[in-house]
Amino acid sequence: MIAPGTQVRVRDDWPETRGPCHIRTPHYVRGEIGTVLRHLGDYPNPEDLAFGRPAQRLPLYHVQFKRYGLWDGGRADDDILIEIFGPWLETSS
Repeated sequence: MIAPGTQVRVRDDWPETRGPCHIRTPHYVRGEIGTVLRHLGDYPNPEDLAFGRPAQRLPLYHVQFKRYGLWDGGRADDDILIEIFGPWLETSS
């Protein structure tokens, strides 16, 4: 489990370029750094469920990103909160 307050990078991966898939990680945060706010629990992997495959339970996190690092507009202190499954998150050692 990733502890709250840990900085993480979202994997810069594009599985949709390799064939049919169901991805719940927004493209605009791939490769970006955010902060884990909380562990929401463990849930079946929706990327498998979408195709009727057996789904491993994966940790799901609230990850906070600074808006100014993702796109223009809004206030400088705006944040974005996204639910992201653990396999998409990389921690630095």
